[in-house]
Amino acid sequence: MHASNILLSAFALAGLAVASPVEVAERQAAKLKIMPLGDSITEITCWRAFVWDQLAEAGLASQVQYVGSQNSNPQNCKPTTTGWDQHHEGHSGWLAVDIANNYLTGWLQKTPADIVMFMLGTNDVVRGKSTNDIIGAYTKMVNIIRAANPKTKIIVDLVIPLSIGSSSAINSINAAIPAWAKGLNSTDSPIVIADCSTGFKTSDLRDGVHPSISGDRIIASRVGPLLLDYVKQSLGK
Repeated sequence: MHASNILLSAFALAGLAVASPVEVAERQAAKLKIMPLGDSITEITCWRAFVWDQLAEAGLASQVQYVGSQNSNPQNCKPTTTGWDQHHEGHSGWLAVDIANNYLTGWLQKTPADIVMFMLGTNDVVRGKSTNDIIGAYTKMVNIIRAANPKTKIIVDLVIPLSIGSSSAINSINAAIPAWAKGLNSTDSPIVIADCSTGFKTSDLRDGVHPSISGDRIIASRVGPLLLDYVKQSLGK
């Protein structure tokens, strides 16, 4: 083959191998968008990474992405999957009532989601908010989520225990969630509950508030299967 033809062939192959910025953006836009939403139990923990492992093991990681204004791995989590998506909307110390009243609308405008999974209420309890306040914030969040995307699928977690102070307020939230979820559940925008509370011991906390690695694995074991079901439904698998 003439040298010039070889060079042209090489350039042609390179063009096939390297996607343009527009093509990359289109591929990202086509992915199913999952928002991990919460406080420090979402931000500075490893359960997100372990759930990503489950997505990878199911052969779904290339078709989904985590979304959110945050992109971090504060605990230096080391899941089996390299290059796991570290985007999320976890904000340490933030209250459900504040997220509902002041922030969620803007976050969803900037990073739309097809699936939202959240655990919130721990900081509200510590700051003296009532169960009614917290469940009211949950309702407002669901309304905001559905206003942004009427077909959003939602996973709400039962809140993990605290080993500091009384557990009665956390228990009260968890007791209220099933009836609340049933009342707001819909065909187009279903709500399912991840029971992250049952079997979660205070010994699975690293500091009285946040899960240790064993606690992270418990949360991932409860959230992951529900998320996989949602992803498969959404992708028609």
